[in-house]
Amino acid sequence: MRQRIELLSPAGDLERLKIAILYGADAVYIGGKKFSLRSRASNFDIEDIQEAVKFADAHGARIHVTVNMLPHEEDMHDLKEYLKQLEDAGVTAVICASATIAMTAKAVAPKLEVHLSTQHSTCNSLAAKFWQSKGVDRVVLARECTLEDIKATTAASPLPIEAFIHGGMCISYSGRCTLSNNMTNRDANRGGCAQSCRWKYRLYKGDEKLNDDQELFSMSSKDLMAARYIPDLIHAGVASLKIEGRMKSTYYIATVVKAYRMLIDEVYEKGEISEARMAFFLSELSKAENRPADVGFYAGLPKFSAHLYGVNGAGVTQEFIASVLSYDASTQMATILVRNNFKPGCQAEVFGPHITNEPLIIGDCFDEMNEKIEVANKPMQILTTRIPFPVEKNDMIRKVMIKDRSTIY
Repeated sequence: MRQRIELLSPAGDLERLKIAILYGADAVYIGGKKFSLRSRASNFDIEDIQEAVKFADAHGARIHVTVNMLPHEEDMHDLKEYLKQLEDAGVTAVICASATIAMTAKAVAPKLEVHLSTQHSTCNSLAAKFWQSKGVDRVVLARECTLEDIKATTAASPLPIEAFIHGGMCISYSGRCTLSNNMTNRDANRGGCAQSCRWKYRLYKGDEKLNDDQELFSMSSKDLMAARYIPDLIHAGVASLKIEGRMKSTYYIATVVKAYRMLIDEVYEKGEISEARMAFFLSELSKAENRPADVGFYAGLPKFSAHLYGVNGAGVTQEFIASVLSYDASTQMATILVRNNFKPGCQAEVFGPHITNEPLIIGDCFDEMNEKIEVANKPMQILTTRIPFPVEKNDMIRKVMIKDRSTIY
């Protein structure tokens, strides 16, 4: 019988890792302090990785560590020692873009699975067969693959296939970009991407200026949201569904992981997803959206509408207003941690690992001196408020906001 598909979440630190697992991730990929892209993420030292593995083991989850930089000669120092440390910590797999790192891992840390990074641009089963001959255990497909590419490759591949389903898309092929390096001396393939594609540019033809300062040019892609393709990917036999975003917030991870967890479980339970239920899942995913989303390459070569010319599309969602620290069922009083501005009386909903969108009108809120407040506008302030239904630590409260969902497909 085919193994149930894996939901693979990112995490930039221990808090986000624990949230990902609590909200339904089967595995979490993280970056260490060495040999990893996303150098601006918090990342994990060996002690953090050991704690991550311990927490994951307790919840039946797995830890993958990115060792995915493309190293130069000076970057190779301590590689063998580092890989052995990851193996000793109980890490399940390392994600490698460099053949040298992948082969070294198989030689010095044989208990580690080696997963070939998307940055190797694997687009077909013959490439997967080649990497199998080198000892690789899983291939992460290039994000430029269509659904038909993924189906065909998975059907013929001797290795398990992992595919991206959500998150940021690189304007360059499989992340192999030199814009950042050229313009800022920050090497995208060694962890330093400055996201130069999202900057705003003045355009010139010779000395002639083609755009004014009110219409500056950028060239980034819309983010990926492949929720509609989850049933297809499950039926195709894909091994793992990967979410991008090691620098994303706890709220983003909780929202996205929970939505995909519910969607995947419903596919296994019912075999198909109705249009009404798919609309629900798309709406849930959009609650964490801070850039417009599209389907990437799943439906074929992206059209003009899948790109963000002229704007970088970035924004900050303020729907997430508080997280639950504790709950007293006898008094129905919850202790909450403020994350964004809100006022008592606003319409909200609670979601968490064991609760889905329970509606709530925020009542009176009290500070640590038991003084009633008029507005919660101090991030990380601890308040108490009455919630008339049971909630748990790590549940989250968000505003119910009416917003345009027309950017979704």
